[in-house]
Amino acid sequence: MTEDRRKEFWDRLEDIRAGMLEVGGAFLPMSHNIEPEDGNLWFITARGTAMAQAAGQQAETRYIVSDNSESLYAEIKGRLDVSQDRQKLDEVWNAVASTWFEEGKDDPDLVLVRMTPRSAEVWLGPASGMSFLFEMVKAKVKGDKPDYGDQFALKFS
Repeated sequence: MTEDRRKEFWDRLEDIRAGMLEVGGAFLPMSHNIEPEDGNLWFITARGTAMAQAAGQQAETRYIVSDNSESLYAEIKGRLDVSQDRQKLDEVWNAVASTWFEEGKDDPDLVLVRMTPRSAEVWLGPASGMSFLFEMVKAKVKGDKPDYGDQFALKFS
């Protein structure tokens, strides 16, 4: 069951493009990239930012994701660190990142940051709005509480 939940978590997270990353007690909107096979979240930021400094100190962090279209709501806890992995940068580079760095992947201001998750609190809602609506109608007819999905904890590493 845990592996099914872990797979569902990564599958839904892969289709989400943004969340809020905690850095120094404040939350910053960030666009993440995931590579489920390595189990990490990847971010691109600039030197001198609070995020780059936190990653340089291998800071503990939280990443909050809330997405109605994927029915995924999660608090992911883990550690940040700076990565020099050029191949990973090639994999996660995208059009959004290219708008921030004039010299592209070779911009000296670019910092690749890895978040290594340790745990996550996850809420998975019904996979579609129609499923949610069906649960509400069914609960009303039967006089039961609707099934809004699963809540569970995941441990990584």
